[in-house]
Amino acid sequence: MQLLDLIETTVTGLGYELVEFETSPRARLLRVFIDRPEGAQTEKSGISVEDCAAVSNQLSRVFMVENIDYDRLEVSSPGLDRPLVKPADYRRFAGQDVQLKLRVPLGNQRNFSGVLEGLQEEAGAEMVCLRTNDTVQRFALENVDRARLVPKF
Repeated sequence: MQLLDLIETTVTGLGYELVEFETSPRARLLRVFIDRPEGAQTEKSGISVEDCAAVSNQLSRVFMVENIDYDRLEVSSPGLDRPLVKPADYRRFAGQDVQLKLRVPLGNQRNFSGVLEGLQEEAGAEMVCLRTNDTVQRFALENVDRARLVPKF
């Protein structure tokens, strides 16, 4: 079983969603970002220190059983500026302010900010719809390099 699959299976088995997973060179540092799945938000929203500790303890046990060699494991919440990684994220956070960075510039612009309108299927491709000012722009999901929520204070 690959490391990413092992982590995702463990995290979802505990009732959380794997947002992102990063490794350092030679996988000595494993960084895991978790969130509550859509629809699982309670009056206690977000991820607590106890949630991170529970996932960290379980992953440590799983890594010991699976002989995964690492130096340090970090488990945390994705933060207020949560990255949008999966297509489901673009649907879940429709109506939120986001910042996008494209892989290939559109015209001479690569960075965009606006309100996420969601994800639509057009000609077999998934398109991210973003309202900027009074226009809705569409970007191919495969052309989105990074997307993050913009926190409101």
